[in-house]
Amino acid sequence: MNVTIYDVAREANVSMATVSRVVNGNPNVKPSTRKKVLEVIERLGYRPNAVARGLASKKTTTVGVIIPDISSIFFAEMARGIEDIATMYKYNIILSNSDQNKEKELHLLNTMLAKQVDGILFMGGDVTEEHVEQFKKSDVPIVLAATIEKNNIIPSVNIDYEQAAYDAVHMLIKKGHKRIAYVTGPLNDPINGLKKLAGYRRALEEANIAYDDELVVEGDYTYDSGMEAYEKLAELAQRPTAIFVGTDEMALGVIHGAQDRGVRIPDELEVVGFDNTRLATMVRPKLTTVVQPMYDIGAVAMRLLTKYMNKEHVDNHIVVLPHRIEYRDSTKS
Repeated sequence: MNVTIYDVAREANVSMATVSRVVNGNPNVKPSTRKKVLEVIERLGYRPNAVARGLASKKTTTVGVIIPDISSIFFAEMARGIEDIATMYKYNIILSNSDQNKEKELHLLNTMLAKQVDGILFMGGDVTEEHVEQFKKSDVPIVLAATIEKNNIIPSVNIDYEQAAYDAVHMLIKKGHKRIAYVTGPLNDPINGLKKLAGYRRALEEANIAYDDELVVEGDYTYDSGMEAYEKLAELAQRPTAIFVGTDEMALGVIHGAQDRGVRIPDELEVVGFDNTRLATMVRPKLTTVVQPMYDIGAVAMRLLTKYMNKEHVDNHIVVLPHRIEYRDSTKS
């Protein structure tokens, strides 16, 4: 049978209120009584009922995390940052995969709220008006991580994606390239279709290089879509001499697609990825890539959420972390 708080109180010859104070760390308990209660808890193997404690305190010390795909290296690294900070602040995590499906995202959001979580971290693609309405109706705080919402109403943690894309393309332009392709994730994701694409176009415009629709190829974040993107670019009358790729995984596909056709990287084609996942050092030549600090985004988003949950002061609800380019062997030195 489960050991209850009543069993502990009876064995220690104290009230249930005293046991509750000991379990919850209340300082208003005599040291000798605390020691006695803790010894009984240890001997009986008592484990406080988190649900009952949540009903009493109005808190469950549980955070819901909605993530597109935990098997992705990108999101796995971010989840690690979330988990580490959650553990530090003594929160438990309920993790759910949404597959970036709008209906599933909204369903998971309502499921999390029904489980009485104290807060929610949301990672997704296209944050629609329907998402925002649901977020605003929530009676617990919600923070976005590596996810943008165009009106900046919902607290979020990201990098400056437009500037990061601009920096990558500008670097290729400085190397003398005029035929620069952009292999992107789904363009309905505003990070890709608005921010990164805008950075790509701004770099071209500043260099008086005409924008060419043929050089923008949409993938789905996967290695295979990177290979398919290169096949499309290889069929052009004028092939690109450099390619900026929206994720490292797609960049690996681009590199291998080019190598399968006998193209030498970086001598005949320079490639820049995005994210700086572990994949960047697994390919040969190693991938030059934009560093998006995934672990830090997860950690900072979780810390921001703890501030809201604990009603701490928040200076800025939109957090933008720094980025940089990690130069490796897929570009010329």
